[in-house]
Amino acid sequence: MNSTLAAKIAAKQFVVTGELTPPKGTDLSKLYAAAELLRGSLDAINITESPRARMAMDPRAVGKLLQDRGIEVIVQVTSRDRNRIAVQSDLLGAAALGLKNFVFMGGDSPAGGDHPDAKPVFDLTASGLLAAAEALRNGKDFAGNALHGTPDLFLGATANPGAKNFEAEVENTRRKIDAGAKLLQTQAIYHVDQLKRFVDAVKPDGVAMLAGIIPLKSEKSGPWLNANLPGVVVPDDLLQAMEQAAKDGRTREQGIDLAARVIRELKGVAQGVHIMAIGGEAEVPAILGAAGIR
Repeated sequence: MNSTLAAKIAAKQFVVTGELTPPKGTDLSKLYAAAELLRGSLDAINITESPRARMAMDPRAVGKLLQDRGIEVIVQVTSRDRNRIAVQSDLLGAAALGLKNFVFMGGDSPAGGDHPDAKPVFDLTASGLLAAAEALRNGKDFAGNALHGTPDLFLGATANPGAKNFEAEVENTRRKIDAGAKLLQTQAIYHVDQLKRFVDAVKPDGVAMLAGIIPLKSEKSGPWLNANLPGVVVPDDLLQAMEQAAKDGRTREQGIDLAARVIRELKGVAQGVHIMAIGGEAEVPAILGAAGIR
């Protein structure tokens, strides 16, 4: 299955991605059901790699199974658990299975996960992972040795426009672009001005910036995001709107409306959006419809 995501990005189309987390176990029924809810609404679905350092099924296996069902996937790759040898080996194996799209990141420390005694690796930074993957794309391993067969890879990374140290985040994002990233998925954005400032500073010419969206599900969602996700700021007007919706018994409708409003505002700045529904996959088609995307 050839990637259409890369072609859509090259054609400057507005693209929409989402994400799903593999199970802790072998029962994929819930993941398959969620993927079906998203089919037709998204251009590709990220498959996360043990997020928050909580062990789950390998994303490459899940990605292959979804791809066999006709769903384009983006496999997340972290440096938390593997050194550069293992990462390159995994990428070659994934390419042999027909997987093409990858997003690279450092990953969360095992100390905060469900195996706190696990030894962290972090051999490479996210930029290093990208550089290793870019070397493979060009027919060599990260040590400069020639490959017997070159993988077809489309490379992406993450960015946090609301990071506390803005200048350092801009520099880090530029390093990712210089290392080969053609796609950047951001942390959740609720202010279009926040994204404009970041784009103006990074100048991601030729690189697709997909603004992260976490739809608010209840009046508690916004305060929780503000307290727990670094760089995320849900503004007061959205918090107040969800509080009023809770009193009126219409948090679902308000959450959809607010997410759609944010997407409409971001359309002129980003080349797409990355929707992190976190269990709310059933609402994604309605959000995109209200935003005029699908």
